[in-house]
Amino acid sequence: MTIEFTGVRELRGPLVVVGGVEGVGWDEFVRIRLDSGELRHGLVLEVDHDLAVVQVLEGTGGMATAGTRLEFTGQPLSIPVGTGWLGRTCDGRGAPVDGGPPVFGARREPVAGAPLNPTWREAPAEPVLTGVSVIDALTTLVRGQKLPLFSLPGHPHLELATQIAVQSTAGGEPFCVVFAGIGLTHADAAYARDALEARSAAGELVLLINTADDPVIERILTPRIALTVAESLAFREGRHVLVVMTDMTTYAEALREVSAARGEIPARRSYPGYLYSDLASLFERCGRIRGRPGSVTVLPVLTMPGGDITHPVPDLTGYITEGQIVFSAEAHAHGLYPPVDPLASLSRLMRNGAGPGRTRADHLDVAAQLLSALARARQVRDLAELIGVSGLSRTDQAYLDLEQAFRTEVLSQSPGEARTLDDTLERVWRVLLRLPRSELSMLPASLLEGR
Repeated sequence: MTIEFTGVRELRGPLVVVGGVEGVGWDEFVRIRLDSGELRHGLVLEVDHDLAVVQVLEGTGGMATAGTRLEFTGQPLSIPVGTGWLGRTCDGRGAPVDGGPPVFGARREPVAGAPLNPTWREAPAEPVLTGVSVIDALTTLVRGQKLPLFSLPGHPHLELATQIAVQSTAGGEPFCVVFAGIGLTHADAAYARDALEARSAAGELVLLINTADDPVIERILTPRIALTVAESLAFREGRHVLVVMTDMTTYAEALREVSAARGEIPARRSYPGYLYSDLASLFERCGRIRGRPGSVTVLPVLTMPGGDITHPVPDLTGYITEGQIVFSAEAHAHGLYPPVDPLASLSRLMRNGAGPGRTRADHLDVAAQLLSALARARQVRDLAELIGVSGLSRTDQAYLDLEQAFRTEVLSQSPGEARTLDDTLERVWRVLLRLPRSELSMLPASLLEGR
């Protein structure tokens, strides 16, 4: 049963305050009809006695308090779900922008999602191979994991995000990608559509694009729609789904803007005090369910304002997620792509998804040895700046050679280059064997035989 009210009292930014309401609930979907006949949509943010605060998805531009009617539907915002999303390009609200018909599905699910019962969860396992050497070798992404990418302003995070979306596989098992672009410029949106076109045409990708000039409320909705689509494809259709969301800093700024419009008391750097729980409500929608074949893996991409990793958005994201991939200003300055800092990056679930029976028997050992060698090389480089390279021992100079070889053999990779895991690990071996055998103390003798 729908209820319609006309008592609009105030328009405040993207919000409408309506009075005289009854029987209205939080997160309820609203149809808003203007005096001109235009139809808009909204969600109930807050209810206080006979007052309701509604956020308008299309914004309040052109609206007036007089003549505006609000129809409360009695249920939360929901979307059709199923395989009909595959191969489609939609805006941040799920409306098609590819010239095709609306997306249809046999079921509808609320975009807010629902907490997954912890007793149903199965531990993340098995890898998602991205085709990017530095990630697959040292910070392996695991099915069901949430692993963020921390970028710096001006760095190629969109290029890497789209490359991962294009190249990722689940070892031959049914796999697809849901890509959510949040607050993109029109140039970035066009780049993402072009880069992902082939995978979309193959029916392996869902593309949601929210641009910077779209209403701010849409940015809050976009990742939720992406995750709702992904959950259906994973847990009802049995696919392994990778959800790439970029840029979550833009999402957090939209959340801050709506919070300010609501008159809420701000917390750190004017972000709302519930930023942590809001981000967690998104990131925790990944995982695997016991007894079901699919999985949802989340790769959120965010820009660290001013390169500050203690900024609230990356700081809180780090508490929620299981590791991070961190960009390096030094690597970017040297023209390396992707400019990942392997020593600042970490995949806490890598041991669940790599090693014997999952990737390769030598994977974890060579990854640990390479990280140890890179840490030693960084110390040697600092020493060389004090005493000069000529003052270093032959072993120390070998570590400097290893670091350079790592940059050229493993780290440096073109945006369109997809590497197999075997190719990546053989590159790692070639880098490690630049050291004297006595320095490879973390590798079992059985692995060194024949090398």
